[in-house]
Amino acid sequence: MQKLEQHPGGETGPAPAVSAQGIIKRFGGVVALDNVSFSARAGEVTALVGDNGAGKSTLIRCLSGVHSPDEGGLFVNGAPVTFSGPNDARLAGIETVHQNLALADNLDVAANLFLGRELSGGPRSLFRLRKRPMEARAAELIDEYGIRMPNIKAKVGAMSGGQRQGIAIARAVGWGSEVVLMDEPTAALGVKETGRVLDVVRSLADRGLAVVLISHNIEQVMQVSDFVWVLRGGHMIADLRAENTNTQEVVHYITTGVGLGA
Repeated sequence: MQKLEQHPGGETGPAPAVSAQGIIKRFGGVVALDNVSFSARAGEVTALVGDNGAGKSTLIRCLSGVHSPDEGGLFVNGAPVTFSGPNDARLAGIETVHQNLALADNLDVAANLFLGRELSGGPRSLFRLRKRPMEARAAELIDEYGIRMPNIKAKVGAMSGGQRQGIAIARAVGWGSEVVLMDEPTAALGVKETGRVLDVVRSLADRGLAVVLISHNIEQVMQVSDFVWVLRGGHMIADLRAENTNTQEVVHYITTGVGLGA
């Protein structure tokens, strides 16, 4: 695998927020990931790119607890971890913003942010939802991450793609997560909404989170990323510092498996 630069700190720096070492994942006779290693550090946007079928989704599913690697290890802040499901990954501080967003269109912003984590109880009923505290916290999160939301009581199904993406991101980071995995967050968005979502992505890293970004749009990747990892045919073929490469070279790795001039 081509390594253009060491991560800041080299071997003596802080451990990556999340990493994979020597991951092998098979589906029947198909090897989806073949001895793949990967890392993402706090305060950085780390992009994961490659053609369809390269292994990006499989790696993300391993990091998020959906799949268990057949061989190799996963680490959170340098400590080995084993996930039996997505909830284990969440408990370890890893949240995922899926491409389909997994939002409930018939519910409002607060209800979506607290979906599965609703606040309940009170003097009258143990099972009564505490809507006001949830709405107040929802408003704080929306404001904190600069998400444009005219009315947090509106149903999510009536909102724009950018607003829906913002809600999914706020839900992922609102519970003390340290790592956010984002699958094609700007897919099907217009130019203005894409810019706003990319601003939020960058702001998450600036706040100290480790952001893993999957995207087919290499120009957008280069706008916000610190490092770019390239998967091809289940192999990790390059780990590039974004400031020392360019869109043309990344695309060349994706399509040919080698860098420019190789």
